[in-house]
Amino acid sequence: MSSTSLIQPDRELFSWPQYWAACFGPAPFLPMTREEMDILGWDSCDIIVISGDAYVDHPSFGMAIIGRMLEAQGFRVGIIAQPDWSSKDDFMRLGKPNLFFGVTAGNMDSMINRYTADRKRRHDDAYTPDNQPDKRPDRATMVYTQRCKEAWRDVPVIIGGIEASLRRTAHYDYWSDTVRRSVLVDSKADMLVFGNGERPLVEVAHRLAAGEPIGTITDVRNTAMMVKQAMPGWQGVDSTRLDQPGKIDAIPNPYGEDLPCATSTPVKPNEAKAIVVQMPKPKPWEKTYVMLPSFEKVKNDKILYAHASRIVHHETNPGCARAIMQKHGDRYIWLNPPAIPLTTPEMDSVYGLPFQRVPHPSYGDRKIPAYDMIRFSVNIMRGCFGGCSFCSITEHEGRIIQSRSEDSIVAEIEEIRDKVPGFTGIISDIGGPTANMYMLRCKTPRAEQSCRRASCVWPAICPHLDTNHQPTIDLYRRTRSIKGIKKILIASGVRYDLAVEDPRYIKELASHHVGGYLKIAPEHTEEGPLAKMMKPGMGSYHRFKELFDKYSKEAGKEQYLIPYFIASHPGTTDEDMVNLALWLKSNRFRLDQVQNFYPSPMANATTMYHSGKNPLNRVNYKTEDVVIPKGDRQRRLHKALLRYHDPKNWPMLREALTEMGKKHLIGNAKGCLVPEATPDERRQASRRPKPKGMQPALTRHIPVKNQQRKR
Repeated sequence: MSSTSLIQPDRELFSWPQYWAACFGPAPFLPMTREEMDILGWDSCDIIVISGDAYVDHPSFGMAIIGRMLEAQGFRVGIIAQPDWSSKDDFMRLGKPNLFFGVTAGNMDSMINRYTADRKRRHDDAYTPDNQPDKRPDRATMVYTQRCKEAWRDVPVIIGGIEASLRRTAHYDYWSDTVRRSVLVDSKADMLVFGNGERPLVEVAHRLAAGEPIGTITDVRNTAMMVKQAMPGWQGVDSTRLDQPGKIDAIPNPYGEDLPCATSTPVKPNEAKAIVVQMPKPKPWEKTYVMLPSFEKVKNDKILYAHASRIVHHETNPGCARAIMQKHGDRYIWLNPPAIPLTTPEMDSVYGLPFQRVPHPSYGDRKIPAYDMIRFSVNIMRGCFGGCSFCSITEHEGRIIQSRSEDSIVAEIEEIRDKVPGFTGIISDIGGPTANMYMLRCKTPRAEQSCRRASCVWPAICPHLDTNHQPTIDLYRRTRSIKGIKKILIASGVRYDLAVEDPRYIKELASHHVGGYLKIAPEHTEEGPLAKMMKPGMGSYHRFKELFDKYSKEAGKEQYLIPYFIASHPGTTDEDMVNLALWLKSNRFRLDQVQNFYPSPMANATTMYHSGKNPLNRVNYKTEDVVIPKGDRQRRLHKALLRYHDPKNWPMLREALTEMGKKHLIGNAKGCLVPEATPDERRQASRRPKPKGMQPALTRHIPVKNQQRKR
């Protein structure tokens, strides 16, 4: 699926007549102070964007891309970056916006930004000058929205970004270990924009500018709002229980406005036979919404929560997705279907906006690590059809790949060469969520429009998917021939199961675009966790490694693969982790940085973690339980197994291996995982008191308690 998709928008992104303030022209930087507004000749801002990140005028930063896109529509856009949230004062520094506040927590979810997978406070923040922590609050979207409402209660607040996007329905919250309401309810915002926001925000901004109240703007794709009842003219599918979904009877309009074939001109008797009204056959998803179980029910019933999660993930294809409705108290959240993805010309226009590509001058010489990481990289596409259960990219950006043209990408590389300070001729990455999905698409228009698969590549690559990597190969060749460019590196993760379908790509990659190491993400070696992750088996990895090594050798280069793995993922037993550790040792991998599974909002794996059920299959009360590694000791053990070589982990691993009946893996023989304890270590261990109530190391199948079905 790609931006050449036959699912086309009703209106091109830049086809709206510009707002009158376009006469001011583009700002050097979007203003952050009243002084900057005065220099620009502005008496007010039409839109003010509040963000948890420092302001970097670069297309990899959400506030910049949204701000510049709205500016191109003719609106005056101001930025309040990382405001002091202790009071409303800092939210008033640019004055009252004429149209709305746009609120985002930033490029990352604020809770993931501030806490580790072990729920410990981080001591840094890559999106803040000098890597300083604590420059944004917990649940920043909610806090910022409340301050905006305190500042000017009559100004609409539209929330967006990844934090709002992944919390658009009732969701499991890892940090409080409970199910929370939609962030739209808790923040009391007027509207939520989920996913990439360009198309819905442009329409909403122009309609607000035309005088339409925000409460009446209820039909824009990719938006959510609070309602008292279903939208007029929509038919409902009741999926509030685990039974077969049924129709909700529509309420007839007593005034007859929605009756078919209404006409204001009476038909003469002798003309009646000549009139033939050919009504197009409605598609089953058009003007149809799905009623999810209410927040109150999914909060108290984990099985219903898994059922609701499964439904939400099935309604992601903009070609056939239905609207979603979920009751919260005495009102409902209404989620319109996803927006039509941007076309290639639209993507080119967005990335061709006048970005300065550097942080705002107010930061001076202070370093912003997230900017330093991407300042010489180019985003060539959006979206991911991999659908990995632990990842949120598909839920946020969608499955349809939206690609830029070669000309647009080349123009950006030339701009980096000519404009960005410190450029040495090396482009650090041309990629996106995945390195090798550029221009890939569904080959069958009908399948593309109606497909509800969670992944185009799992459990096997869909036969409708185009796996021809020639567009990517052509792009690589053209970009590395640009004058002044010494090297084009690929830092985005390579989807190796796709790459082996076209070995020409692996040859091009290994021969020209690897700087010694290439990162890929098998995530695990065992079938149990891989199936829950929606990741391919190790056969694809071994085939990719074989080809990568072959082509690296032919190019006369010594290059290595750096695999990434996840510990404690749902579906992972202790034995799975031991087998992974043995695989790492036999392949002489010593991982420096390892990650424990982090249950981010809305991900399928998070649903598994919370409910103990697998939403990738039909959910009911008798569905087999998923193995869930939980508890601090359990998660520490799995993480320690990935770092089997670290002496600090050996006491824990020896104890766990003994409990598992795998004492033969302790010793100095070739097949052992950890060495025997030295006499000194044994003496120290005997003196160390064991914690009370110590839990066994082995993973338990924790059955979800039978819960009464609420009808």
